[in-house]
Amino acid sequence: MPADALSPAASPAPAPPAGDPAALLRTVLRVDSVGTAVSGGVLTAGCGLLAPLTGMPLAFALAFGVFQLGGAAALALIAGYPVLPRALVRAVIGVNLVSCAGCLVLAFSGLLPLTGAGRVLLAVGALFVGVFAELELLGLRRMVGTRRRG
Repeated sequence: MPADALSPAASPAPAPPAGDPAALLRTVLRVDSVGTAVSGGVLTAGCGLLAPLTGMPLAFALAFGVFQLGGAAALALIAGYPVLPRALVRAVIGVNLVSCAGCLVLAFSGLLPLTGAGRVLLAVGALFVGVFAELELLGLRRMVGTRRRG
């Protein structure tokens, strides 16, 4: 292996400096981005196969997948900022909370003709999005040096 392959410049995503208060938040945003991209890719590419299994209308599954791909790109962009903008992080947390609530409403309201598998898919998605919102909030608080009061 060439010596320069081990240099920091060869790394695709440089590690934050030791003690970086944004390290947790940056990591959570990146993982959220990857998970959202995978979910969006599966929905977009597989909407024709997933629609009959989940009961999601084809147009809804496709639009939801494209929305997730856009969200994944935004998350990756935000995570890549040298200094994470608090307002954008708060927006991410807000969008995740709204997405969590929306998935639960769609899963159990009867607004969509979902099968049992479709309800489970949306409920599990809501759980993941809610966990990411909480982890991002924890990371934001760590970054700004505040403690959770409760």
